[in-house]
Amino acid sequence: MGRMVPAHTPAAAPPGTPKPGLRERKKIQTRQAIRRAAFRLFAERGYDATPVDRIAQAAEVSLSTVFRYFPAKEDIVLTGEYDALLDCGIRARPPGEPIAETLRHVTVGIMHDISAADRDELLQRIRLIRDVPAVRGRTAELTARHIDIISTALAERTGRPADDLRIRVISAAALAALQEALLRWAEDCQAASPEALIHRSMDVLARGLTL
Repeated sequence: MGRMVPAHTPAAAPPGTPKPGLRERKKIQTRQAIRRAAFRLFAERGYDATPVDRIAQAAEVSLSTVFRYFPAKEDIVLTGEYDALLDCGIRARPPGEPIAETLRHVTVGIMHDISAADRDELLQRIRLIRDVPAVRGRTAELTARHIDIISTALAERTGRPADDLRIRVISAAALAALQEALLRWAEDCQAASPEALIHRSMDVLARGLTL
């Protein structure tokens, strides 16, 4: 497939962004423990054969704790820690930078920043979204949330309202380009890196509706 590209500078939170407090860090750690236990069990037993109480047991938390963080089993797959990275990454880019380059830099930067273990989890997550009807059926909510995040951050950069049609269309198109790149990576993760595929998808987006 397409040529491999060098790693780009990872997306970073804007200077001066406060770090999460102890309580928030503990919440993040609990979410991650539940998610990792769930993905391990999904790999061993399959999604449908893994009840939520078994996930709670493997994560060493109560069943009520699982449901406090993830109201439905599908949310364990669909909820990640990437929302803040996406929002902060867009806001941190130079004000005069073209929107296409901002979105390219931030999405490639997030992928570059993901550890090998978390990358394996992301790959499993994408395949579950693709293959499990119950999970796939909930992706509209995830997509809408991410479009809102991108639109709000772009609106702040450009001075346009977040519900501006151009802002919403660009946000939805960028998200679709990212999703298609990640789905292609999940189909054959040896053919090209996710960063390379994101670059190619963003190239298409930057050129507009041309072939």
